[in-house]
Amino acid sequence: MGKDFYGDLRLGILGGGQLGRMLIQDAINYNVSIHVLDPDQNAPCKRLCNHFEVGSLSDFDTVYNFGKGLDMITIEIEKVNVDALEKLEDEGVLVYPQSRVIRLIQDKGLQKQFFKQNDIPTAPFQFVSANEGLQQIDWSFPYIQKLRKDGYDGKGVKKINSAADHKTAFPEPSIIEKMVDFEKEIAVIVARNDHGDVSTFPMVEMEFNPQANLVEFLISPSTYSEVIQAEAEEIAKKIANDLQIVGLLAVEMFLTKTGEILVNELAPRPHNSGHQTIEGNVTSQFNQHLRAIFNLPLGNTDNLQHAVMINVLGEDGYEGLAKYEGVEDILAIDGVYVHLYGKKITKPFRKMGHVCIVNKDRETAIANARKVQSILKVKA
Repeated sequence: MGKDFYGDLRLGILGGGQLGRMLIQDAINYNVSIHVLDPDQNAPCKRLCNHFEVGSLSDFDTVYNFGKGLDMITIEIEKVNVDALEKLEDEGVLVYPQSRVIRLIQDKGLQKQFFKQNDIPTAPFQFVSANEGLQQIDWSFPYIQKLRKDGYDGKGVKKINSAADHKTAFPEPSIIEKMVDFEKEIAVIVARNDHGDVSTFPMVEMEFNPQANLVEFLISPSTYSEVIQAEAEEIAKKIANDLQIVGLLAVEMFLTKTGEILVNELAPRPHNSGHQTIEGNVTSQFNQHLRAIFNLPLGNTDNLQHAVMINVLGEDGYEGLAKYEGVEDILAIDGVYVHLYGKKITKPFRKMGHVCIVNKDRETAIANARKVQSILKVKA
């Protein structure tokens, strides 16, 4: 890297949310100087980094000026100005994941084309330039419409149940996908460093909150067959190698009722489907991301014990200064680890934190997680 780990490596993070906050908690152990750019003056990273700057992640000049005095830049959100990152790369700043990878993943249409070109299994899709184009689609209902850009955390996704839904469909360029009759949503997080070393975390199973369309409940390790788990991990490795990415890549997939694995979406950064690795695995996803971008040996990803991760979401009907109910009660349960994200204001379904529940017995971990879900509430 040209810099050692004695405080003179200047690492920039685009985005100051909870992912950046947890990344900083690991980066501190490497003695790096951490600089964060975020539009929110009260972002979760603010109090943890060496330098915090308020500014737009999508503005060329802001991103360029933020990065030009740094040695390396990484991201915790994909919605960033890629042109500025390309210029910084040209001027010798290391950008991981690389700007070309971010540009591809910013556009779900380009993602889908990448899957098709590289023989990566995914649901059938078509491009739509505007919602009027839906009327020309000769598909049976229902199907899914996704905005090509700026969709995240369940936003930018609509189910088209009938022709009547065409009127309320997204007017912007989008893709439509055939509905997948899936049994389970699964994910594999893969890391790749600049040496070309690749390592996956064991496959995890996810359950979603139907109202918020967010991961609500995650179980690791999976109890699916070794064949299915190995196939999911091989798909993730293939994508990382085809992209030649440096850093972490979360690969979200569907396991169909016929046992087929289809890739849904990619995220080139630490991801919600890897939070349980902090307590549940030998190496956390955040440490692994740092190892990858610093071009260090990748860490052991083995599970230590069964882990269940629950997202702590703002209660429906409450908005204002966050008030956490039940924290003491859940901490009385064995194997419960609370991670709050430092967000002062709660809103319905806003991610306010997560809880990891670990146990040597899978069913006990799940039962304890259900207890935590019923006890811990974020109100205003």
